[in-house]
Amino acid sequence: MAPTSTGPLLRDPLGKITEPVIVELKDGSTGTIYPIYSVDDVPESLLRFMHKEMNDEIERGNTYPIYDIFSQKDFADYWFFSFVAIMIKGENPGLQEDTNWESEFLGTYYVKPNYPGRCSHICNAGFVVNPRIRGQSIGTTLGKNYLNWAPILGYTYSVFNLVFETNVASSKIWDNLGFERIGYVKKAAVLKGYDEPIGVIIYGKDLV
Repeated sequence: MAPTSTGPLLRDPLGKITEPVIVELKDGSTGTIYPIYSVDDVPESLLRFMHKEMNDEIERGNTYPIYDIFSQKDFADYWFFSFVAIMIKGENPGLQEDTNWESEFLGTYYVKPNYPGRCSHICNAGFVVNPRIRGQSIGTTLGKNYLNWAPILGYTYSVFNLVFETNVASSKIWDNLGFERIGYVKKAAVLKGYDEPIGVIIYGKDLV
């Protein structure tokens, strides 16, 4: 059953995340992670870029279970359902319409309830990083930020339902950040480039 609330129904947030966070990248440069509560707070050019990035990820067919690409509206409804973080190069450059997102966008993640109603304090997250920018540990940086911000939003536990066992980079991040492998489903995913269905790992972690 899909979640119907945009946050924990029976647990109040610890606060509202309003300020961006400056982070140091692997090469010593800086990035900024912005908290976003509504798609209306994102420039149209960035929304178009993120929409294309997600569709490209779907078409690669090896990290998300989604089969059909999104329209821009459907992407906005899916990604911006609840809370989103967006990471940009530089020290608080802002989200400007005329930005060259191919070079300045580093990555993004969403947070939303994994279950409805009485279990909505358990969250799920989805991540996309810029494939043009390698070697900066962007996924790890976003993962650490997720672990900081999700509890503030009122969540107490995180579940990643479908980490494909072929996605070694993703598993390495979650293993290193202290997530537990709480489940495994064999032959769960039909991925591009594989003759047989692939197993998926289910990850979980306490947030408080």
